[in-house]
Amino acid sequence: MNSIAIVGAGLGGLACARVLQLHGVDVTVFEQEASAGARPQGGTLDMHGDTGQVALRTAKLYDEFRELARPEGQQMRALDPRTGEVVIDETPEGDFRPEIDRGQLREILLGSLSPGTVRWGSPVADVSRTGDGARLTFADGAAHDFDLVVGADGAWSRVRRTLTGVRPVYSGVTFVEFGLDDADRRHPALAARTGRGTMMTKAGGQAIVAQRTSSGHIRCYATFYAPEDWAAGLDFADAAAVRAHLLERYAGWHPDVLAYVREHDGGFAHRPLHVLPVPHAWTTTPGLTLLGDAAHLMPPLGVGANLAMLDGTELATALATASSVEEAVRVYETDMLPRSIETAKACASGLHDLLSDDLGSMAA
Repeated sequence: MNSIAIVGAGLGGLACARVLQLHGVDVTVFEQEASAGARPQGGTLDMHGDTGQVALRTAKLYDEFRELARPEGQQMRALDPRTGEVVIDETPEGDFRPEIDRGQLREILLGSLSPGTVRWGSPVADVSRTGDGARLTFADGAAHDFDLVVGADGAWSRVRRTLTGVRPVYSGVTFVEFGLDDADRRHPALAARTGRGTMMTKAGGQAIVAQRTSSGHIRCYATFYAPEDWAAGLDFADAAAVRAHLLERYAGWHPDVLAYVREHDGGFAHRPLHVLPVPHAWTTTPGLTLLGDAAHLMPPLGVGANLAMLDGTELATALATASSVEEAVRVYETDMLPRSIETAKACASGLHDLLSDDLGSMAA
């Protein structure tokens, strides 16, 4: 039996492990975080019919997904930043891209795995080649060899460092994240303005995006072009200072729009957008491969989680059915790499659309 290790317990890595176990393949997932609840799992995701939903069907978890999915979350609103008026309000017919909280989706995947599959608190210190396989060395000094190590370890992947050596670069765009808790009760005007799904308003290379989650929280992002060092001297632990900076940056926008910034609960988080160069590709290498953000880090425009899960389930299916690990990886990468390159090009264009003055191009 081939030994397979997945580094990273994100959606792509867990989807890969799930399908491997469905085929009776032994797999271990190594995750540096101490537990599943070690940190918040982000906001809401729209599951696409041709990627994320395909992966969920392959993983035999589609019904569990549908029990929690929110088709109403597909609603998209655009506000005029100068007047605060709703200029676009659209909800697609059917449920091609129903929303689900990232944390809920991760819980579905974790709950589908055999006990002990995920080794929490296992940070990888080094990844090295060993003939036709690979070795993982952990922070505690322990080392284990595997026939295949799958890098599902995100933007700053250690597995990628060994396979390609390529590192993400700053995109020129930054997000500042904040939010509204118990929005329908505590912020009813903003909740009504947001609607049931996503609200966007933008002008002059700047945008504010707000997205509902299932818990009544609204996750917000101030998005703008900025040099990489734009926040030098700005203390993100000082919420009042960050709020004042954003209100000055968005000066001239309607008070009803700026209320998202003024009324937010808690602090702000700085999230500069990094991307991998396009194309990011490699020659099939024995013992190593990548999926998700480790393989194709793109702007967060609704495709990353979908692609990561499709990557994971396609890789697992290939590993379960091909004549050898190397052949399985070759089959997987032959499909995954061209797909990711084309999607990354589209996302680069979508990021430009997100910050254009055209309210009709709602790329988020």
